[in-house]
Amino acid sequence: MTLGFIYNKEVKNIEYCALIAAITALVSLIAGYGLRKYIAESKITSAEKAAAALLEEARREAEAKKRELLLEAKEEAHRIRNEVERESRERRNELQRLERRLMQKEESLDRKLESLERKEASLQRQEETVRKLREELEELCRQQKIELERISGLTAEEAKALLLKSVEEEVKQEAVMIIKQAEMEAREEAEKRAREIVIHAIQQCAVDCVTESTVSVVSLPNDDMKGRIIGREGRNIRALETLTGVDLIIDDTPEAVVISCFDPIRREVARIALEKLILDGRIHPARIEEMVERARRELDQKIREEGERAAFEAGVPDLHPELIRLLGKLKYRTSYGQNVLKHSLEVAFLAGAMAAELGAKVHVAKRAGLLHDIGKAVDLEAEGSHVVLGVELARKYRESPEVIHAIEAHHGDVEPRTVEAFLVQAADAISAARPGARQETLEAYLKRLEKLEEIADSFPGVEKSYAIQAGREVRILVKPDKIDDAAAVHLAREIVKRIEKEMVYPGQIKVVVIRETRAVAYAK
Repeated sequence: MTLGFIYNKEVKNIEYCALIAAITALVSLIAGYGLRKYIAESKITSAEKAAAALLEEARREAEAKKRELLLEAKEEAHRIRNEVERESRERRNELQRLERRLMQKEESLDRKLESLERKEASLQRQEETVRKLREELEELCRQQKIELERISGLTAEEAKALLLKSVEEEVKQEAVMIIKQAEMEAREEAEKRAREIVIHAIQQCAVDCVTESTVSVVSLPNDDMKGRIIGREGRNIRALETLTGVDLIIDDTPEAVVISCFDPIRREVARIALEKLILDGRIHPARIEEMVERARRELDQKIREEGERAAFEAGVPDLHPELIRLLGKLKYRTSYGQNVLKHSLEVAFLAGAMAAELGAKVHVAKRAGLLHDIGKAVDLEAEGSHVVLGVELARKYRESPEVIHAIEAHHGDVEPRTVEAFLVQAADAISAARPGARQETLEAYLKRLEKLEEIADSFPGVEKSYAIQAGREVRILVKPDKIDDAAAVHLAREIVKRIEKEMVYPGQIKVVVIRETRAVAYAK
C-alpha cells in the first residue's frame, strides 16, 4: 500500500512536469511568433525607407542626367552651327575661286580671239598686197606687150608667149615667198597651240603616282607565330607556297614575314590568306587550302570592284564585264614600278582633256586611253606583246574600230590615222615620262639604249644606228653598196636574234633596217 501511494505520487509529479513543459513550449511558440512578426515588420519598414531613399536618389540622378543631356545638346547644336558656317565660308571661297578661274579663261579666250582677228587682218592685207601685185603685173604685161611689139616687131602670139613666160616666173617667185611665209607662221602657231593644249591637259590631270615592288611584308603579332607558319617539318609553309606559287621568306626580321613573287596576283592572294590565317590562329594544311580559296574569291571581287571604279572615274560607260575585270587586274600590274591602272586612268584623263581642247571625240579618246594597256592584264599568261594582246581583246569584246586603232598605234607599231590615236600616243608618253612616274634610273635607261646601238653597229655593212622611242625601236642605216635588199631583211633578223639573246627588256623592240641609194652631182 505504501508502494502504491509512492507510485501514484510519482505519476502525478511526472504529469505535472509534462504539463509545465507543454505550457512552456506553448509560451515559447507564442513568443517566437511575436518576435518573428516584429522582426519582419522591422525589415519591411527598413525596406520601405531604403526604397524611398533609392527613389529619391534616382530622381536626383535623373535630374542631373537631364541637365547634362541638355548641356551636351546645346554644345552639339553650337558645334553643328559652327560647322555649317565653316562649310558655307568654304563654299563661298570655292565659288569665288571658280569665278576667278572663269574670268581668267574668258580673258584668255578674248586674247585668243584678238590674236585670230589680227591674223585674219594680216591675211586680208596679204591678199590685198597680192591683188595689187597682180594688177601691177597685168599693167606691166600690157606695157611690155606694147613695147615688145614696137621694138621687136614680133607677132602678137610670139610676144604674148614671151611675156607670159616672164610674168609666170615672177609670179611663181612671189607666190613661193608668200606661201613659205604663211607656212612658217602656221607652223609656229601650231607648235604654240600644241604646247598650250598639253600644258592645260597636264594641269587638269591629278592622278597619284603609285609604285610597287615584287615583295609584300605581313606583320606578325609575335615571333612565335613564325614557328606556327612553318609547321611541323615545314609542312605549313610548303602547303602555302605550293597553293599560291610564292616564296615565303622567314628570316631574322622581328614580327614580319616577306612574300616574294613576280606575279602580283599570286602575291596578293598569299598576303590575304596569310593575314586571315594569322587572325584565325588555326594553321594547318587543310585550313591553309580553305583560306587560300577564300582569298582568291575575295580578290576576284576586289578586282571587279576596282575595274568598275576605274571605268566610273574615267567616265567610260558600257564596258564589257570581262574588260572591267581585266581593268581591275591592272591594279596589281606594274610597268617599271608604275601602277598600270593608275597610268591608264591618267592617260584617259589627259587624252580626254586634249580632245576637248581640239574639238575631237572626247569619248573615243577617253575609252582608248583607259584600254590602251589592257593587254598587260594577260601578257603574263599569253604569248605576244601587250599591244597585240590588247588589240585582240578589244576586237573580241567588240570595241569600235577607232578605239582598236588607237590601242594598236599607241607605241607606233602602226602609223596613227586619227586625231584620237595621236592624242592617246601623246598622253601615254606624257604619263610615262612624268618625273617620279617610273622607277627606271637614267643610268639604266642610257645603258639599255647604248647596248641596243652597240649590237646594231657590230654587224658589217651598218653605217649608223639609232635607238628611239625609249628603246622600243632601233633604226639602222646601212651602206647600200654593201647591203642589198635581201641582205637587209637577213640583217634585221640577225639583229633581232642577238637582242633576244643578250638583253632583258619589257615588251618588244622593233628593228627597222633602212637602205637608200643617193645620186649626188655638183654643178660648177
